[in-house]
Amino acid sequence: MNRNIQDGLNFFSKVTWPRAWNALKNVGSYLESKVTGRPIHRGLPIAISIEPTTSCNLRCPECPSGLRSFTRPTGMLPENLFKQTIDELSETLLYLIFYFQGEPYLHPKFLELVKYASQKGIYTATSTNAHYLTDTLAKKTIESGLDRMIISIDGTTQDVYEQYRVGGNLDKVIEGTKKIVHWKKELKSKTPHIIFQFLVVKPNEHQIEDVKQLAKEIGVDEVAFKTAQIYDYENGSPLIPTIDRYSRYEEIGEGQYKIKNKLLDHCWKMWHSCVITWDGLVVPCCFDKDAEYRMGDLKAKSFKDIWQSAPYQHFRKSLTTARSEIEMCKNCTEGTKIWG
Repeated sequence: MNRNIQDGLNFFSKVTWPRAWNALKNVGSYLESKVTGRPIHRGLPIAISIEPTTSCNLRCPECPSGLRSFTRPTGMLPENLFKQTIDELSETLLYLIFYFQGEPYLHPKFLELVKYASQKGIYTATSTNAHYLTDTLAKKTIESGLDRMIISIDGTTQDVYEQYRVGGNLDKVIEGTKKIVHWKKELKSKTPHIIFQFLVVKPNEHQIEDVKQLAKEIGVDEVAFKTAQIYDYENGSPLIPTIDRYSRYEEIGEGQYKIKNKLLDHCWKMWHSCVITWDGLVVPCCFDKDAEYRMGDLKAKSFKDIWQSAPYQHFRKSLTTARSEIEMCKNCTEGTKIWG
């Protein structure tokens, strides 16, 4: 069976009637809000991202964790806060991403948290730089029930890989991936669905075909190519790809660039998902990397109270009228349509 089909079947096996009904309420509320311009929301999130930690071993040039440029503190997600949130949302929550900023495997109880969510029947995913996948942790990863593992591999040779993954070791990434593939076979597990994620930037764009071949040789299930977000793109950047389909930006003359896509006054992400930082702050989406737009604090309020609060509804309303005035939205090309 095609591996993507297998992953899709696994995902849909997590759908229950409460989760399906919640998803329908999300879609209906979003479409009604687009038409009326009012922030209508009758459901709870279909998906959330939870940040295990802001700590990271690498220094990637377009990442706040890598640059150590956060104004918010670095820390580890408390186990009790995580379980409290999952217990509150597990009936309707379908998709849980263990990632926002930082390297998830630096959290000492990361795989215990994954197992807790998996036992609730939630589809679980993470994104890792794969530097900590020892034989023991690879086996525990399979045993945790993790459904999807995204492994960042932005080059197929060390000299290219380290131009973006500063401080990284490609051999460790490859060896860690091989261990995951080995234990998945050894334990006769269908999960996790293993994805090589290749962030296309100018220094590595010539290795696109090479990473496909590498994935095939190792036994990786899928290769995904991702466009890079560049913070100061207006005057160009050595990271902007020359291959048009992999660039979010286009040159408008004299070395000046703009985002290709038009910024529309609506955002599906504000209706179906959100992000929870390691210390319990609820923020609207993954573009708010420094948690500037704080909708509430789970240490003080329940998630449901925050999700339907006046500040959150006001923020959703602002997206339907003047999204271009919201700073974090200005460099965003996502969230303008459902399921993509």
